[in-house]
Amino acid sequence: MNIFVGNLSYQAGDEDLREAFARFGQVTSANVIVDRQTGRSRGFGFVEMPNRDEALRAIQALNDSDLMGRPIKVNEARPREERPPRGEGGGFGRDSRGGGRRFGNRF
Repeated sequence: MNIFVGNLSYQAGDEDLREAFARFGQVTSANVIVDRQTGRSRGFGFVEMPNRDEALRAIQALNDSDLMGRPIKVNEARPREERPPRGEGGGFGRDSRGGGRRFGNRF
């Protein structure tokens, strides 16, 4: 089961998550999500536990509990929403006219 963990301390790392959840059963993976540009934690992460019963016990026990000075939010992760690829669907890209002359036929 994939578990979402929010409101993490910015000092919390993958191993901190793994340790908190391992008390309730086997942890397949534990990942704190970091910003690509700064490398700083984004304040949330995901834990994967293969046994659903253990995962549900962990969710119930750890939701609103203190982890490194902050009350964490723990729940079953929702499936990721499909989003259009970047660069499509508007913005500052090329328009449908093929990028012809910007100023008509003056030049």
